[in-house]
Amino acid sequence: MLIIETLPLLRQQIRRLRMEGKRVALVPTMGNLHDGHMKLVDEAKARADVVVVSIFVNPMQFDRPEDLARYPRTLQEDCEKLNKRKVDLVFAPSVKEIYPNGTETHTYVDVPGLSTMLEGASRPGHFRGVSTIVSKLFNLVQPDIACFGEKDFQQLAL
Repeated sequence: MLIIETLPLLRQQIRRLRMEGKRVALVPTMGNLHDGHMKLVDEAKARADVVVVSIFVNPMQFDRPEDLARYPRTLQEDCEKLNKRKVDLVFAPSVKEIYPNGTETHTYVDVPGLSTMLEGASRPGHFRGVSTIVSKLFNLVQPDIACFGEKDFQQLAL
């Protein structure tokens, strides 16, 4: 299992996989992996040649700094679980790698209407963060398929 932390190395690996004609699945996560994530990995493995799991705690998804600070960061344990599942590639970038100019001075993706309903009604800005990072990951990984959990229904709709 390859663990990648930088955009250039991710791009290089994705380019290689594409040249080899591989079908790529993406499982986007914020880490702290549990059985539900592992089921997504299994589904991805059944549908693609290569599975990429992203682990990125996205500051744009948190309304309060204290919630971001409290979010569990368990990269080593997560990688051990993913290695047992024979995941091909883990993309675990830093915040600086994803948002080199900070989270306040960047382009973002906003989906009016959908992002203010259901969970979005009580978490202003949350789905802007979700939409932005998922768009970035899709652009970087260029997956043939992506696997989202059932609890992430609103994210999938966005």
